[in-house]
Amino acid sequence: MPLNWRLASRRKALETRAAVIQAIREFFWARDYLEIETPHRIPAPAPESHIDAIRSDGWFLHTSPELCMKRLLAAGYPRIFQICRCWREGERGTTHTPEFTLLEWYRAGSDYHGLMEDCEALMQSVSHGLGRGDRWVYQGQEIDMRRPWTRMTVQEAFMRHTTVPMAEALTGGRFDEIMVQDIEPQLPANRPCFLYDYPAERASLAWIRSDDPPVAERVELYIGGLELANGFSELTDAEEQRARFESEEARRRSLGKLPYPVPGRFLAELPDVPPSAGIALGVDRLVMLLVDAATIDDVIAFSPEDL
Repeated sequence: MPLNWRLASRRKALETRAAVIQAIREFFWARDYLEIETPHRIPAPAPESHIDAIRSDGWFLHTSPELCMKRLLAAGYPRIFQICRCWREGERGTTHTPEFTLLEWYRAGSDYHGLMEDCEALMQSVSHGLGRGDRWVYQGQEIDMRRPWTRMTVQEAFMRHTTVPMAEALTGGRFDEIMVQDIEPQLPANRPCFLYDYPAERASLAWIRSDDPPVAERVELYIGGLELANGFSELTDAEEQRARFESEEARRRSLGKLPYPVPGRFLAELPDVPPSAGIALGVDRLVMLLVDAATIDDVIAFSPEDL
C-alpha cells in the first residue's frame, strides 16, 4: 500500500513539535506551575465581536481556556498552565486553522511586565532545549533571540509606522485595519517585539490603568512577523467586566452573530481572583518559527482539508 506522502513529509516537523511541547512542560514544572485541564465544551464563552465560537450540542467549544483558568485562580491556585486544543469558527489561512493548540498560563502576584519576562525566559529555555541557541532563521530572516527584546507601546507604534493618529483610527473604526496593514509589517523582523499599553477601547479582559488617556495593561508578542501571544494584567472588577461583556455582546448582535449566554459563574467568582496576569501563546505558530515553515499546515498532523 502506498504511503500518504503528504503526511509522511511532516515527520520532522511533528518530531520538533513533540520536543517543543515537552520543553514547555519542563519550563513550567521547574517553576512550580501546576498543569491543569479544563473542559473543551463550555456553556458560555467570553463575547468577542471578532471571534466566533463553534456550537457543540447546545454549548460551545472553547476559543480559549481563559474563563475556567481564572476560576481556578479565584479558587486559590497561584500558578497554572495548560496546553490544549481550541476552536474558532471560520478561521482558515496560512497561520490559522479552526482547531489549533494554545499554551495558556496564569500567575498570581504578577502583571503584564512579568508576562514579558516569562515569554523571554520560556523562548530561551525552549530554544536551548532544542539546541537552537540564540539565533533563529525564519523565512530567510535571522532573528536575534537574546534578551532583552524590543518593547514598544501601541502609541509609539502608531507614531513611528503610520500617519494616522491612534485616536483618529479608533473613532473612525480603522484601528485593527491600520494595525494589520501598516504597523505589524513594520515591526522588527530581526528581534522579537512586544507591543503593549493598548488603548482602553481594546482592553478585552485586561486591567485599565488610569493614565491620560487610559491604557489597557495588555501585551502582544511578535516574532518573525508572526503574532505569537496575547496577555493581560487581569481585570478583577466583576461589574466592569460585565459591562464590557454586554458591550461586546451588543456589537455581536448588531453584526448578526450568534448570541452568547452570560458567563455568570465566571463573573460571580471574578472578585476572588487575586492581582495576577495571564497570557495565551500559539503553539502551532511557535513550531512554525522553529522549523521555518511558511504555513501552519506544515506543523500539524492533519489540516482540515486532509480529513
